[in-house]
Amino acid sequence: MEMPDIEAGTVVTDSDSSRRPQDNTATSIPNSGNLEGSSHRATKTTRFKDDDDGVVEITLDIQRDSVSIQDVRPVDDAGSAHSGALVSPSSSRGGKLSSKLRQVTNGLKLTNPGKKVPPTPAPKTVRKRYDRSKSSAAVALKGLQFVTAKVGNDGWTAVEKRFNHLQVDGMLLRSRFGKCIGMEGSDEFAMQMFDSLARKRGMVKQVLTKEELKDFWEQLSDQGFDNRLQTFFDMVDKNADGRITSEEVKEIIALSASANKLSKIKERADEYTALIMEELDPNNLGYIELEDLEALLLQSPSEAVARSTTTHSSKLSKALSMKLAPSNDTSPLRRHWQEFLYFVEENWKRIWVMTLWISICIALFIWKFIQYRNRAVFHIMGYCVATAKGAAETLKFNMALVLLPVCRNTITWIRSKTKIGAVVPFNDNINFHKVIAAGVAVGVALHAGAHLTCDFPLLLHASDAKYEPMKPFFGDKRPPNYWWFVKGTAGWTGIVMVVLMSIAFVLAQPWFRRNKLKDTNPLKKMTGFNAFWFTHHLFAIVYALLIVHGTSLYLTKEWYKKSTWMYIAYPVFLYSCERIVRLFRSHDAVKIQKVAVYPGHVLALYMSKPTGFRYRSGQYIFINCRAVSPYEWHPFSITSAPGDNYLSVHIRTRGDWTSRLRTVFSEACRPPAEGESGLLRADLSRGITDSNARFPKLLIDGPYGAPAQDYREYDVLLLIGLGIGATPLISIVKDVLNHIQPGGSVGGAEPGGTGKAKKRQFMTKRAYFYWVTREEGSFEWFRGVMNEVAEKDKDQVIELHNHCSSVYQEGDARSALIVMLQELQHAKKGVDILSGTSVKTHFARPNWRSVFKRVAVNHENQRVGVFYCGEPVLVPQLRQLSADFTHKTNTKFEFHKENF
Repeated sequence: MEMPDIEAGTVVTDSDSSRRPQDNTATSIPNSGNLEGSSHRATKTTRFKDDDDGVVEITLDIQRDSVSIQDVRPVDDAGSAHSGALVSPSSSRGGKLSSKLRQVTNGLKLTNPGKKVPPTPAPKTVRKRYDRSKSSAAVALKGLQFVTAKVGNDGWTAVEKRFNHLQVDGMLLRSRFGKCIGMEGSDEFAMQMFDSLARKRGMVKQVLTKEELKDFWEQLSDQGFDNRLQTFFDMVDKNADGRITSEEVKEIIALSASANKLSKIKERADEYTALIMEELDPNNLGYIELEDLEALLLQSPSEAVARSTTTHSSKLSKALSMKLAPSNDTSPLRRHWQEFLYFVEENWKRIWVMTLWISICIALFIWKFIQYRNRAVFHIMGYCVATAKGAAETLKFNMALVLLPVCRNTITWIRSKTKIGAVVPFNDNINFHKVIAAGVAVGVALHAGAHLTCDFPLLLHASDAKYEPMKPFFGDKRPPNYWWFVKGTAGWTGIVMVVLMSIAFVLAQPWFRRNKLKDTNPLKKMTGFNAFWFTHHLFAIVYALLIVHGTSLYLTKEWYKKSTWMYIAYPVFLYSCERIVRLFRSHDAVKIQKVAVYPGHVLALYMSKPTGFRYRSGQYIFINCRAVSPYEWHPFSITSAPGDNYLSVHIRTRGDWTSRLRTVFSEACRPPAEGESGLLRADLSRGITDSNARFPKLLIDGPYGAPAQDYREYDVLLLIGLGIGATPLISIVKDVLNHIQPGGSVGGAEPGGTGKAKKRQFMTKRAYFYWVTREEGSFEWFRGVMNEVAEKDKDQVIELHNHCSSVYQEGDARSALIVMLQELQHAKKGVDILSGTSVKTHFARPNWRSVFKRVAVNHENQRVGVFYCGEPVLVPQLRQLSADFTHKTNTKFEFHKENF
């Protein structure tokens, strides 16, 4: 059959018995379609005579480089097409015409100058049949993953080298195709890929030349979405009939869900299959056209998301004029200088505190060193005794200072009631505690090492004349041996302190504290949080021994010069008061109201708020459950808002204590009722039940300050949570929501405050919340909060962005079906397929530079508080972006972090 030259907007008839067009004259046929731009889109109609002497009118919709069949109708003897009488492709006539329709489509595609003309398919030859336990869809999806991971990363040079090694008379055998392009270990798949690529090019031979191999490889290594998707369809559509049945759709959905680790979508594959078939098969034919499905998949990922992220044209123009792109400074000196300035601006609080601490330590060491340098003992023990005494002076200072960063109540009060937090980095209290502990370790090494290995042996071997000035300190009789020093009060107390501090220091390291040793390691039972907790409390003994050691000095006899107790008296008193306050405040147990066990090993506890308990969003509390361990207290961020009448925490089970806690509470729970989230639930807020008695008692201690509690001071909030790190940020979202509801407006005063705190204004006018998680079940944790924000935030003050990083990014062929399902589900039901809320879920991780750019453009001359909570892997990037956009735009970004 020859194809007529069809011009845009013409209608061609074909009634000749030879099935050639009668002529190229345009004729008018009613309802032939509207023209929408002669150069972009046109509706064209042609008629063909069938073998049964019947005439069929086919209407095609042509858009640039794509063609779709719009209508197929029989034509009566009078030459009129029957309205509404569609030709069923399942009929005999439809079956005969199906191949003709494909020829028409291919012929029209050939007329498009922008498309590469494929060769006419040659007759297919019979090939060896392979195991069909895995369908073509399964192989195709596997191929997408394999091609992306392997082939695209291998250059043509390496492929050409393997071709030269594997070729036979300049030809590559089909069986060696996989090995040649880097698909070793999957020969069957490689040969099926070979068949699909050859079929597309009309090739029937079982060998390839180097030029043909390069053509194959270029298609496989092309990482473009369109190309990979077409390759996927070529493998699925083995018989090239252009049809996909509902069973094939269901299979593809299940396979896509598995590839993206979305078990719930896989479980509901039947429901989503019906959704797709309803959309693409409105006539209930039982199949859909491959081209229709492809067209739907190739749509833009999310028009709604695009609309929500659209920036006003004037702002966009300004953004383009700003220096928002990463700078590529060719001068290393200028680049390093700029990085240094960024570092100083970001860390000036830490810098001055560390500078002050190091200066004090150095000053104390030099002062005591010079003092002993001018004493008579220096002539015997030399620089050893001066070093030991200088280190001892820094030890006394650091042993006093190390307690202050862990006085949580004092720090919380200071940062909440004073302005000292503007110059002191209270958020780094634990890090500073660790730094001081390292200073203690250095001081112990210098002090004990100098005494035990240097000055004591020098004294033992000193001559009588040199020993004469030492008699007032060591007695008229010279110490007989080394053991005399060790068994003395100063000796044994020092050694015991060194041993105890060494044990506590080692077990406090993350490797031991988090019990990361292998199960076969015999030390595993001696590590973990309990070991860390108990050995850290050995410092009570260390401080007692320190006082004894400080009063038993050999070279100092005057009491007022024995200054150890002077250093540590106030810090020990303050810390003791802290522990007493904690003991009395955590004496009464809270009442459990609700319990929910969620996917992802998360336990949510809702409890009564103790009388007088006031807190800010972003703060945390310590929880003790004596049914699990009577001594362990663990910190957890508060997820409820200050205005709520309850207190809630969400606990992810990672260690022994949290696992046991989840087990204890799960025993009193039941499966959720219809419409409830979670795996297990128990609601005791409506009254006492039999299961109430089985709930263990909880003690709480707090609240304590955290970096996120300062969110009220910013005009705009950029909240970023990674996994369970979203917990403190959810409380902030709820607090902002409470302020924008009737009765509490943005800009109102802080609730629950006293004195000056009541005058503190709620400055936040806009909040962006980005939550990135790997598991689809995580969205159940805060489903209620998401729905509440969507329902009550009429002015769209809060913008929610959920990201599921287990799903391949939008535009990837492996997530194409998931994107399509999301669009259909949200359009028809207004519910996201992953989160189960009206908040759409994005796929893959956000482009953080684009996020910062958008915030900077939309909020000029404003302060943006960037609050991050989660694993430390994202901290460097977010900190750098905050610094870059602060310097390159007129929006000021201030970064705060909290790592778990």
